[in-house]
Amino acid sequence: NCFDFHPEENTTVKNNGNMRTGVGLLFWVITGLDFVVCVLQVFNDPIHGHMELHPLLVKIIDTPQFQRLRNIKQLGGAYFVYPGASHNRFEHSIGVAHLAGQLGQALKTKQPGLNITNRDILCVQIAGLCHDLGHGPFSHLFDAMFIPRARPDMREWKHETASLAMFDHLVESNGLEVVMEQYGLIPSEDLTFIKEMIHTDNNNDQESPQWPYEGRTEDKSFLYEIVSNKENGIDVDKFDYFARDCYHLGVQINFDYRRFLKFARVCEVDGRKHICVRDKEEDNMTEMFHTRLCLHRRAYQHKVTKIIETMITDAFLKADSTESTEKKTFRLSKAIDDMEAYTKLTDAVFEQILNSTSEGLKDARHILRRIITRKLYRFLGETRLDDPTEVSTNVVVCLYCITLSVTIKMDYGMKREDPIDHLYFYSKHNTTRAFKRKRCQVSRIRPTCFSERLVRFVCKKTDLKADPKADPRAEFKKWCKAKGFPEYQVIFINKLLNI
Repeated sequence: NCFDFHPEENTTVKNNGNMRTGVGLLFWVITGLDFVVCVLQVFNDPIHGHMELHPLLVKIIDTPQFQRLRNIKQLGGAYFVYPGASHNRFEHSIGVAHLAGQLGQALKTKQPGLNITNRDILCVQIAGLCHDLGHGPFSHLFDAMFIPRARPDMREWKHETASLAMFDHLVESNGLEVVMEQYGLIPSEDLTFIKEMIHTDNNNDQESPQWPYEGRTEDKSFLYEIVSNKENGIDVDKFDYFARDCYHLGVQINFDYRRFLKFARVCEVDGRKHICVRDKEEDNMTEMFHTRLCLHRRAYQHKVTKIIETMITDAFLKADSTESTEKKTFRLSKAIDDMEAYTKLTDAVFEQILNSTSEGLKDARHILRRIITRKLYRFLGETRLDDPTEVSTNVVVCLYCITLSVTIKMDYGMKREDPIDHLYFYSKHNTTRAFKRKRCQVSRIRPTCFSERLVRFVCKKTDLKADPKADPRAEFKKWCKAKGFPEYQVIFINKLLNI
């Protein structure tokens, strides 16, 4: 338990032999018979202002495994389209830890009966801080585009899986279990709890009649909804990256996460406790999911962003197929099997390939130079399909000089469903009873469709008429017929090709 707070300015802290000086809040932690002096380190952030972080969080930040996130772009290839999108996973992770602490503390203050302890809040903050440790170069490009093609046997591998392995590596290689004990944590319980909040392999955990977690008992089920909410997708991870991405992209945001923090309460539903929000906040929460869709349309799935990410993926695949003669080296796709090697894998691999003189990296280097000189794959057009349910993400079909890239996933976060249908509300007249919105209460001007599927056509060649033998009309006609797509798409492509 923390007590006896004292404001201290220009506090100097000795950390691993290095001196850190900054503004902090001094307090004491008692563990058994030992007293530990703690200084809350203050980080100035353009999104959240001054963030006070527990010294254990600072210990985690000051590790090679976490510092690696400084060199992984939050939005991957979008930086080549939006010059302001230069932010990295590093600051996002710190922001999530800050918001996790704010939400946890808000619930603790408003509802003392929940028995939320400082230990609980610290664990939730650590989970928020470490939830993205497993991201590879250019963030989602690595696990969504590169790994499935480089290692088909690992198609189900996601960065969350690597986050768990990297977290274990971080704790072990830096001897943090002892430090955690000094600050009042119980590693045998809390490490499990933290990892369960980062990621779990259990499917439909929240709907299971049996409590699927070990880190905390069922009476604290709501804690699992703070960092990564599987119930309805409303969590502090999204709060931070919506605000941060919009800020750096120069996109206006109408959703106010501070109102959620103000009106969030825990209510019991069918024997399990969930985080709920005031009924009057429905429009604000709807705006949150609409913000997600707008960010996907304008940035994450921007046509040039996806073309550049496809080119980076192609270059990585070329480099991955090159065998190195040096000892103790890993292919890009094999680094995920060794966390020590993965720690060294960041966006810097782009520059390493680009500036290399190796003959084996010639093809990869050529593709990356095309990106730098803006000789990109050519976007030909796109069309929408009526049925958004078929999974076709990252399917690439080559037809002569044309590459057909089927790029999907435009939704509100829950595929075809309205995420508001999964959100629990409470009213000011009864703050303990949770309820879901009834269909008859839905505004008629609200959308009724919550997902769509796009098919994009991209050509790797800049000169579409360089190969007189290529007949995109005939090939696309065959392809459309085989897939059951209307043939007007072929006419659309012909018009773009001027043939």
